[in-house]
Amino acid sequence: MKGKAVLFDLLFYIALPLIMWNTMRGSLGDYATMLLASVPAILYGLYSFIEQRRVNFSGLFILVTLIIGTLIDVLSGSALQMLWNNVYYGACIGIFYILSMLVKRPIAYYFALDGAEMMGYERPDSKVFFSAKKKMIVLYLITFCYGLRSLIVAAVNVHLIGKYGVEAFDQGIIFKQILSWSITIISALGFLYVAKIDGQQKTKETDPAI
Repeated sequence: MKGKAVLFDLLFYIALPLIMWNTMRGSLGDYATMLLASVPAILYGLYSFIEQRRVNFSGLFILVTLIIGTLIDVLSGSALQMLWNNVYYGACIGIFYILSMLVKRPIAYYFALDGAEMMGYERPDSKVFFSAKKKMIVLYLITFCYGLRSLIVAAVNVHLIGKYGVEAFDQGIIFKQILSWSITIISALGFLYVAKIDGQQKTKETDPAI
């Protein structure tokens, strides 16, 4: 399944948008091509939402960000404005992640709860499990990584737009996906570390001599 997920990411987030951008912009123009090139990612996002088969925080987060992002693209009016609006939106998402930490509600905590629930664990038990101090610290760090990713992508896109204009579109796609994969790997390692902490605690409880 993980191999398929990477393949789908490559197809819908990189390959199809880049193919459409490089083959259709000559006849459709920059803005129309950008809008069409965003369709594969939108459809994949909707598929990800439907695949969960339940309404939870993660699903709603995907759906809401997808709707807002689509509206921003459609209402931008021009290719260059669309790029800038996505910079502003990405920065807002990054700030949202950081603010969730400041109000002591890190987004990664809710992602973890949803993930555990989908694996069959009761939500009240998961809340107790993930609320332990060491685990919460890891979830805060994961949330910070999410926020940092959005802010870095926004900052790099500012540089690319300033230097290349609308030509920054394809470069931004590639950079964003590479960074997303990197943060996904870091997040996965973080969640594995949380599980390791729990395993160590259970070992100490069953063997006081440790």
